[in-house]
This record gives sequence, structure tokens and C-alpha cells, in this order.
Amino acid sequence: MDYKNIIIEREENIIIITINREKALNALNAETVAEMQDFFDNAAADKGIGCVIITGAGKAFVAGADISELVKCNSEAGENSMKVGQHLMFTIETFHRPVIAAVNGFALGGGCELALACDIRLVSERAKFGQPEVNLGIIPGYGGTQRLARLVGRGKAKQLILSAEMIDGAEAHRIGLADEVYPADELMDKAKDLARLISSKAPLAVSAAKDCINRGLDTDLVSGCDLEKVTFGATIDTADAKEGMTAFLEKRKADFKGE
Repeated sequence: MDYKNIIIEREENIIIITINREKALNALNAETVAEMQDFFDNAAADKGIGCVIITGAGKAFVAGADISELVKCNSEAGENSMKVGQHLMFTIETFHRPVIAAVNGFALGGGCELALACDIRLVSERAKFGQPEVNLGIIPGYGGTQRLARLVGRGKAKQLILSAEMIDGAEAHRIGLADEVYPADELMDKAKDLARLISSKAPLAVSAAKDCINRGLDTDLVSGCDLEKVTFGATIDTADAKEGMTAFLEKRKADFKGE
């Protein structure tokens, strides 16, 4: 599939996805969602990927969904559109390698929801977050009512969604929506540094830890610890675990193969 709205770059085992609809502030129209879905579907079997970074071209990360498309929707079409968008968010959230959002500017509506679906959110001082859907007579539909509340708490999520308030990167960091805030000219370097660090670790263990955190947060503590116990047992039986522990005892750098 040839991509018109996203740019895919590879630096060793790091993939950088740039949403490239600058004139539309990178709004997520149906075509862009389909392109991103196609990329992640095809990349699911690529064991050579260590980490993925998602960012936006120009002054926006993603400034929302494409309202020119949504305004034409009736109830059935609107629900179907959200089904497609939610599927992409779940695909990113459950992708076999970590996904970092490098939020360079406006992350509004679907853009905020895209950032929420990523594992880690690094943001520029110029970043602006918001869920402004109630200004349009609708609600967040790509998982915003669910993931935002799980991340920042029920009250703060209600405040942001019901008021349609926009907040900056510093406030996003204060409430736990952003993990780190950097000067604009340092953001991508910092994102790549983190991606390289993560990619240097045992890939099966990284994937397993991501999965445990995601699945465990949707259950009770005892069930989550049971999941962790079983997953630990699976990872310790891998060649990477034997290599990692042997390298530690021999005081050398581990050579992980993802096996």
C-alpha cells in the first residue's frame, strides 16, 4: 500500500511514523486511519522492530478527527467510523513493541486519543492537549472517555472532557497525561534516545512486560499478579533470559536474539 498521509522512516530497529497532513493539522481522516492500520497490521510480524515513534508534521501532532467527514455521518455511519478508529487505537496499544508518542504540538480530540493509545508520551513545551468534542455536540469516540480516565483519574478526565478545556504540555505532565516535557528542538532526539534504550533490552521481555501492564490494569491485583507469575515463567524459559543472566554473571553485555 502506498501511503499518502503518513511517512514511514526506519533508523536501524526504530520506526518513525510522521502523520503528514500539515495543511489539515494532521487531522485523522478515514484514509489516514486506514494507512496507519495497514502499517501496524503489516508490521505485526516484524521481529526486527525494537520501538515505534509516532509524531506529526508541522505544528500539530494530530488536531483531531476530520470534521468534514464526520459532519456527513448519521448514527450508523458515526458508530462505524468510531469502530474503525477504535480498532486502530487497540492495535497500537497491543502492538508487540512499545510505541512512543512524540507530541510536537496540538493533540486534540482524536490526536489526544492517539497519544493515549501509545505506551509513553513525550511532549514538547509547545504541545496542547484537549478533548473538545462537546463543543461540536459529540463525545470522544476513539477511546478518550475510557483511556483518559484510566490515566489521569475519573474527576480530571471529566473536567477535561466536559469543559473541552485545552491544556499545555506542563499541565499535561503535572496530571500524568504526559510522561516527559522537552524543549521543542529536543523532542525528537529525546524520543529516539528512549527508543534506542528500550530497543537495546531483551525484546521478548519488553513485549511481555508491556502486555502484563496493559492486561493487569484491567483486572484486580491478585489476577494481575497471577498473570505476571505465568508470564515470568514463560520468559525465563527463553534463550534471551539465559543469555541475559549469563551475561550478568560474566560481567559482559548481553547479546539478545529475540528467542
